[in-house]
Amino acid sequence: MTELKDRVGEVIEASTTDFVAQAYELYQLPPLGSLVKTRDEPVELYGIVYHATTGSLEPGRRPIARGRDEVAEEEIYRSSPQLLKLLKSEFSALVVGHREGDKLYHYLPPKPARIHGFVYQCRPEEVREFSQSFDFLNILVNTRLPVSMEEVVAAVLRQMSQAHEDPHAFLVAAGKELAILLSGQFSQLKAILGRL
Repeated sequence: MTELKDRVGEVIEASTTDFVAQAYELYQLPPLGSLVKTRDEPVELYGIVYHATTGSLEPGRRPIARGRDEVAEEEIYRSSPQLLKLLKSEFSALVVGHREGDKLYHYLPPKPARIHGFVYQCRPEEVREFSQSFDFLNILVNTRLPVSMEEVVAAVLRQMSQAHEDPHAFLVAAGKELAILLSGQFSQLKAILGRL
């Protein structure tokens, strides 16, 4: 069972291919490339964090500089505690698979995530299980993201390798899979491998 401490946010926008979640705590975002999950009973949706932002709660209204006379950044929040209520941190996750019962699928689920669904950081054992197959890489390399695909793929593989007993062997296997997926796209392959 997933524990409360693994919960990192709540879905505030969803589509078939991705979802946006608001973090409960300002700046407490899962790292780029993290595997996260949300539920729409009886299905668990898996996503990879590809983008994060922190900004004003009010659209079109930007925060203003407040630290001119402060010695440290923390002082800004101490002298203006309301800032914690006026700012938000959000992250976007690309849906790369789902689980129904005991079956794990590395393709899009039948429905998008639910609004207000809790989002959890996947534990190392879940990351290991999910990354036994590299089929999710096909979705990742073929989706247009607002961030460089090479950066996201490299971040995902670095994150996932940490959950494996032999991170080097995992990265070598992933590199071989990428060589097949990106055959003919040598510059992209080289960029990803260079970041590993």
